[in-house]
Amino acid sequence: MTISTRFALPALLAAGLACPATAAEPEIRKEIREENGKKVEYMFIDGIKVHETDPEKQPQPPVVKPKPYDAEAAKAPKDAIVLFDGTEATMDNWTTNGGKPTTWKLVDGALESGRGPIRSKDEFGSCRLHIEFATPKNVKGNGQGRGNSGVFLMGQYEIQVLDSFENQTYPDGQCGALYGRAKPLVNACRGPGEWQTFDITFHRPHFDDDGKVTRRARFHVIHNGHVIHDNLELSGGTGWRGPHSISEYKKHPDKGPIQMQDHGNPVRFRNIWIQPIAD
Repeated sequence: MTISTRFALPALLAAGLACPATAAEPEIRKEIREENGKKVEYMFIDGIKVHETDPEKQPQPPVVKPKPYDAEAAKAPKDAIVLFDGTEATMDNWTTNGGKPTTWKLVDGALESGRGPIRSKDEFGSCRLHIEFATPKNVKGNGQGRGNSGVFLMGQYEIQVLDSFENQTYPDGQCGALYGRAKPLVNACRGPGEWQTFDITFHRPHFDDDGKVTRRARFHVIHNGHVIHDNLELSGGTGWRGPHSISEYKKHPDKGPIQMQDHGNPVRFRNIWIQPIAD
């Protein structure tokens, strides 16, 4: 199989032909603060508060022009597993968290979010994932309330989907962020209602028998043709644990589903395919 240039570096890494130096252990600091009679946890990653909004402390990613949509490169390779191709038949690849048929709608060849998250019936570990999404054309709300959804690897690790076109929020929660953990290198968003692409190369984390992480998860993410995470090691989990705190790693099975979030906005998804890769 010919590997697209989108995946060239991660493919070499997967094949063991290139091996970047392991990132330094991130400095994680926590504080418990008393606010309105309640204890609130604050987490700092390498000195920066989770969901920091002060641009002096956490600058916004620079805005870049998205590259043209490449229909040929977006086609699923012959050895890929097609999770959704716009047909009713591939809707059967998805289920609710409770294992029931998805309640999402098939709208103009796309899956439209609604009434809870959905997840793939098949489960995956390390993989390459292509997925396309469009936030609502009719803009409502702002910040986190505008075109909000998410793509979760292994049902655990979220790449944020958000309408971040001329819509500012905390950088580690804007479109393409590894939620609460890492902001994108650039803001490559298209306008509301326009189709966008994520090309994700993901290497799953490894745990020992005691649940300690022995190899952190690694992400290489391309958004609309621009690298937004360059073979980045994820410092921990991405689960919400308060306005300024995020979950830590917790041991889980070696495989998990691809999951998309319903956050109350009718975000659409299409052309979803995946290639498992060796650890």
